[in-house]
Amino acid sequence: MSELKYRRVLLKLSGEALMGAQGYGIDVPTLQAIARECAEVKALGAELALVIGGGNIFRGLKGAAAGMDRTTADQMGMLATVMNALAMQDALEAHGVPTRVMSALEMRNVAEMYIRRRAARHLEKGRVVIFAAGTGNPYFTTDTAAALRALEIKADVVMKATKVDGVYDKDPKKHADAVRFDKLTYTDALNLDLGVMDATSISLCRENALPILVFDMTVPGNIVKAVCGTVTSTVVDR
Repeated sequence: MSELKYRRVLLKLSGEALMGAQGYGIDVPTLQAIARECAEVKALGAELALVIGGGNIFRGLKGAAAGMDRTTADQMGMLATVMNALAMQDALEAHGVPTRVMSALEMRNVAEMYIRRRAARHLEKGRVVIFAAGTGNPYFTTDTAAALRALEIKADVVMKATKVDGVYDKDPKKHADAVRFDKLTYTDALNLDLGVMDATSISLCRENALPILVFDMTVPGNIVKAVCGTVTSTVVDR
């Protein structure tokens, strides 16, 4: 059995990660594959929490750019994250993993209201906790929600799942000479504007010494490898 490097993990997934090859919405086989890997992480004994974006359904910034009120657009984006959280809950429970969806917006018929101590208790009892609706406030991304919730539950790391195997000095899909960083400081990640996470979330992690691990989730088995510390990745730390 693999040995865990991180015991309590906050995994940040983009909404686009659930699309698979589709251009919109949720691709069920992709959803099931992610859930299966999360189940493997749980079987190793890790405590796992998730934050999932909503960009596969609605992105607040895009709506605002098209002329919508920013607050309204962001609230719609928050609701999209709830839909993704419920889909992931269903997929995880199909693999025998007990879960709780906790929302920053009150919607008691489909999710628990987020309470920090209750979230920690769910993790201690072996449940995967899926944090939905971002921070509950407009103008904050789900990256910031991930950093905030990770700090609140005292996670060992924020794992940012992407489509590349770490952070590069430029887009590796466009530049064959792009160089991957094994490690970055928070300050370098901010100053070089490398798109690791948004500036607010990186600053929050820096102020509280919370490591960020960026890895490629499209390779089967990489979520498990990330939790075990054996995946090719970039770590952002002091």
